[in-house]
Amino acid sequence: MFLKDTNYLAKKYKMKKEIFEKITSKQEFSQLPKKDVEMAYSHFEKRQVSDEEKVRLTRGLLHKVFGAFGSRKLLSLKDKDPEWILRKHLSTRERMHSYKKVYERLLNEEGTTVFDLGAGINGFTHNFFPVKVDYIAIEAVGQWVKLMNYYFKTRRIEAWAIHESLFETEKIKKYLKQVKGKKIVFLFKTLDSLEMLERNYSKELLLSIAPLVEKVVVSFATESMVSRKKFGAKRSWITNFIEENFKILDDFAIGGERYIVFCKK
Repeated sequence: MFLKDTNYLAKKYKMKKEIFEKITSKQEFSQLPKKDVEMAYSHFEKRQVSDEEKVRLTRGLLHKVFGAFGSRKLLSLKDKDPEWILRKHLSTRERMHSYKKVYERLLNEEGTTVFDLGAGINGFTHNFFPVKVDYIAIEAVGQWVKLMNYYFKTRRIEAWAIHESLFETEKIKKYLKQVKGKKIVFLFKTLDSLEMLERNYSKELLLSIAPLVEKVVVSFATESMVSRKKFGAKRSWITNFIEENFKILDDFAIGGERYIVFCKK
């Protein structure tokens, strides 16, 4: 129902080279996958405004999707302590005191492979894992991918970060299929960002990956990061979809974030 023809997508999001170069000339967007930039631009392509205004609007949307939570200090390689790095990203900073509890609830079997989709800089939480797991981050922001891989290499950690768009469904499925054994997918505070670029894509992604792994974990913020005010939104658009299409294994809230764990029926 939600699957799309790849040739159609390629045509739908095609953009001029000079427009792409203008958008990505800013450091914050310089290492984003072209597909994500094209999808953002498609929201404004037909507006009766100048190319400069389209570039400005596209950058604004990309910032909301990819840059709103991360400090610009994370856009260059630094040999810093993991905690310093984690505190420069709002989502990981607010999760600092709950990572251990969350991981203990999600990971209880050694040898599992964790695929962290839209990982941000979660790779720096490797020391919080309660058991030995293989960790693979898939992230669109190239600078964060390099930052994580630099950390893994210098600390001799058996983990990897891959620079890839989460809208490349077939490539994501290929990565999942290449790994044998038990697999779990994390999508922490990622679905809302995907929906900003493509409505209902989250549903397509979940339908595609759930049959390939033992568990999928999605999370949503339940309160604002600054004021800690509770949100009124229930996100029934996706929670109802999960209940209808998958088997729910766990549903809990820790540290201002709700986690839903599910698998294929």
